[in-house]
Amino acid sequence: MTPQAGVSSPQRVHMLVTGMVQGVGFRYFTVMAARRYGLTGWVRNRRDGSVELEAQGEGIDLERFERAVEAGPRWSRVEHVTIDSLTPTAGESGFSVHADG
Repeated sequence: MTPQAGVSSPQRVHMLVTGMVQGVGFRYFTVMAARRYGLTGWVRNRRDGSVELEAQGEGIDLERFERAVEAGPRWSRVEHVTIDSLTPTAGESGFSVHADG
């Protein structure tokens, strides 16, 4: 089967966000943004004060999500975002909050 014109395959990214990103609704903001753009994946707080996440979806939606994460919610202060490409995960559904890691 050949890919249809205009249909792209999903992409997946790992993001590490530093700054004032815990205790300010960052994970909730991330979940809502992921749902808005139809992405799957997860988000969690890390012990070092950063937020880590993986998100998967279509290219343009993932780019919009990345911009939203870089801006962060109103009470946050994002200092740096590291984004790395990953291999997409088959069969994943939804976007969830994972236990702190």
